[in-house]
Amino acid sequence: MARRSILFAPGDDPAKLRKAPTSDADVVVFDLEDAVVPDAKAAARETVRAALSDVLPADCEVCVRVNSVDGEAADDVAELADGPHPDSLMLPKTRTGEDVRSLAALAAEVGIDCPILALVESAAGVLHAEEIAAADPTDALLFGAEDLAGDIGATRTTEGNEVEHARQHVVLAARASGVTPVDTHFPNFTDHDGLRREAERARQLGYDGKLAIHPAQATVINEVFTPDAERIEWATRILSARDEADGGVFVVDGEMIDAPQIRQAERVLDRAGVDWS
Repeated sequence: MARRSILFAPGDDPAKLRKAPTSDADVVVFDLEDAVVPDAKAAARETVRAALSDVLPADCEVCVRVNSVDGEAADDVAELADGPHPDSLMLPKTRTGEDVRSLAALAAEVGIDCPILALVESAAGVLHAEEIAAADPTDALLFGAEDLAGDIGATRTTEGNEVEHARQHVVLAARASGVTPVDTHFPNFTDHDGLRREAERARQLGYDGKLAIHPAQATVINEVFTPDAERIEWATRILSARDEADGGVFVVDGEMIDAPQIRQAERVLDRAGVDWS
């Protein structure tokens, strides 16, 4: 299943939890971490468990963001043991590959076996991004720019130069291990033009999707990360010519085509949901 848009819903808001899966988002995240104040976390766990029973199975991927492994992650997964299990778990503040394995072990203890989406949002996480992506339970590597800026003492700017190195490092780490790279959220949920520009930049860097904090953002993000008809037609010409060449050198649109363009064409069709075999 594609992970173009990943939408967060606060774990202590029953109405939003039940509404989120009806949005355009590919993934909805029932958030037990930052969206819930400490005193409300116990009640939020029960709210999320009840919401999972109501919405699963869903047409989208339903994920639960637990707390950090050195926080209340164990309590979170224990609450999720009863009733339908989420399709995936999101681990915040992931610092090392061991953090991912620790969450997977906690989940396994209560009978939960699902992929982990690792959120990299600290200096330690960025520096260990390759290790995190390579951990067996990791299925996606997510970049969190806001927390990273706070961790390193950077000032967030519109241009984002202060986090650009980390942003590129995370997508490289994800691609090296074959997991899904997902870009940070765009804070201004009313600025759809700004969101579109940021999503297009993320796509250019190699990301497959972007985090969302409002349902309307998911619609824009999906549009950006879904190849248009012209791009699909280009990819189809590349792969058709490859098959006709049967391993030989070939030219498309006056350009000599080799392995990098073929991989790019395959990724375009994969993103578009076009089966090419």
